[in-house]
Amino acid sequence: MSTTGTTEAAAPAPVRQRRRLDRRWAGLALLLAAAVYAPFQLVPFHVFQLTMVLVYAVALLGLNLLVGHAGQISLGHGAFFAVGAYASAVLLDRWDLPYPLTLPVAAAVAFLLGLALGVPAMRLRGLYLALVTLAIAIFLVPLLKRFEELTGGSMGLTLAKPQPPAWSGLAEDQWLYFLTLAVAVAAFLLAASLLRSRVGRALHAVRDNEIAAEVMGVRLSFYKTLAFAWSAMYAGAAGCVYTWVIGFVSPDSFTVNLSITMLAGLVVGGLGSLAGPVLGALFVMFVPSIAQDVNDAAPGVIFGLLIIVVMYVAPTGLAGLAGRLTRKIPRKE
Repeated sequence: MSTTGTTEAAAPAPVRQRRRLDRRWAGLALLLAAAVYAPFQLVPFHVFQLTMVLVYAVALLGLNLLVGHAGQISLGHGAFFAVGAYASAVLLDRWDLPYPLTLPVAAAVAFLLGLALGVPAMRLRGLYLALVTLAIAIFLVPLLKRFEELTGGSMGLTLAKPQPPAWSGLAEDQWLYFLTLAVAVAAFLLAASLLRSRVGRALHAVRDNEIAAEVMGVRLSFYKTLAFAWSAMYAGAAGCVYTWVIGFVSPDSFTVNLSITMLAGLVVGGLGSLAGPVLGALFVMFVPSIAQDVNDAAPGVIFGLLIIVVMYVAPTGLAGLAGRLTRKIPRKE
């Protein structure tokens, strides 16, 4: 007779819930400890790669709020990422604003822009909404090139990176990593708190059945617009940190391909899951890099083939696949 999960199933529901919560917190603590330990064991290039994974994870977390939790589609997320990056770059280059202050400003600018574009966009659904958001990503690049005095035009802007304080004893790459890690942790805690609140339940109701949600008193246009604005805010914050890490912005870094890649990464990682943006960011960062080592023409081919394979093997994404495998592991209490 198998003992898999017998003790777990026999325990009262509150006890089972508490045990699952304890395991979840233990797993998160272990993951955070590994994240803090990693930059001291890796070479600078690999530290940079992990830093970019965290940047993309924050951006995908915002996209997940809109697509995974509110059930709306967006092909223009890279545009808000660019807005945050350029807002930070302009503040640093033109006004010499301290680095920490550029983060809330960039997030606020992206939030307000997302709110302004979200009001008319949320009157659309499905493919029509996708086309409108795609149009935002398409016209942003020539718009950035047009205002050359402010944005640097096609040449972009080159900026100094934040330097580690003397007391930290950290190298530049390690300091940037920990700055990005702090932003990512704060972003995920905020998203987790939001999704557990009444707002999160309203977003899920809109995603699952708009008619039923409206009957229950959920204001569809309000929550859809707010989800669009929050999604843009996260992308703007990620774009700001991207500027810190790269030290350079140019319009060609934020083409429509970035928006499509972000959406693909989120779907591969897993919609509607807090782990999905992290897994999607790992996919977006490392798959093209590994494929590039195989052949210069391989990244696009391998990236596309892996998306097809993952969607076939794990329709709910890598997070869903990991959850199913975890539930099959025998536990003894």
